[in-house]
Amino acid sequence: MTMTRKCRTALFSAVAVMLLAGGIVIAADVPPAMTSPVNTLLAQGYLAREALPDSLAILPAPPTEGSAALARDREASKAALALGKGARWDLATADADLRTPAATGAFSCAAGFEISPQATPAIDRLMRRSLPDLGLATYGVKERYKRARPFMENGEANCSPDYTEMLRKDGSYPSGHSAIGFGWGLMLAEIVPDRSARLVARGIAFGDSRRICNLHWLSDVEQGRLMGAAVVARLRADPRFQADLQAAKAEAIAARSTAPSRNCAQEDAALAQKP
Repeated sequence: MTMTRKCRTALFSAVAVMLLAGGIVIAADVPPAMTSPVNTLLAQGYLAREALPDSLAILPAPPTEGSAALARDREASKAALALGKGARWDLATADADLRTPAATGAFSCAAGFEISPQATPAIDRLMRRSLPDLGLATYGVKERYKRARPFMENGEANCSPDYTEMLRKDGSYPSGHSAIGFGWGLMLAEIVPDRSARLVARGIAFGDSRRICNLHWLSDVEQGRLMGAAVVARLRADPRFQADLQAAKAEAIAARSTAPSRNCAQEDAALAQKP
């Protein structure tokens, strides 16, 4: 079933605060200095809300009690918790924060050069402007099922404690962070094709950080990737996205000489821990 324009408008108004509270800050057109937890705007992405892929038409219902799929989710959650609060947890905590200008830098090591508002403004703009499209496209299913998050079942800590109470009210399935991370990985793979495998892998890991954080189930993360791919496919038909994509490709050529400021060896070691 698809939503009418009126229903979509009401839905997106209702989830705006939840997106901000959940760490998904949508600030595509806000100058970097303005992008902060205190001063943030729910900005327009490339697509009109009614043009977003309909998650209700794409995704199945979440796993049900007694199913093999739910048993798999619980085993994957236990494996993530078994990692403890080490390097992979720290990286997952960093991946969780989309509020600051540093958020897009999560892909710097995979790209092989520094990604930031200062070093690569065109790439940063493409990523930030696509963020609303990628994140909001998950909300039809989120609102329909309002699936409880892992920390609500297992009682263990999560890596976004400041938002725990708000996240209790925000559906776990599918993961908006996973849609964003995988979508960004696909876009960057087109911008830096010789690093495509690493960039797509980093997009997958960015989403799986939500499982490490005890904030999403494995199936939430997997179906989030599907929505991310659906949004990127739709974005490719948008002329404004295409113009920004071409600018990002041109910028990447010059940016290759700028080494990432992140500790890439440390990041690689953390990502090698696969629960």
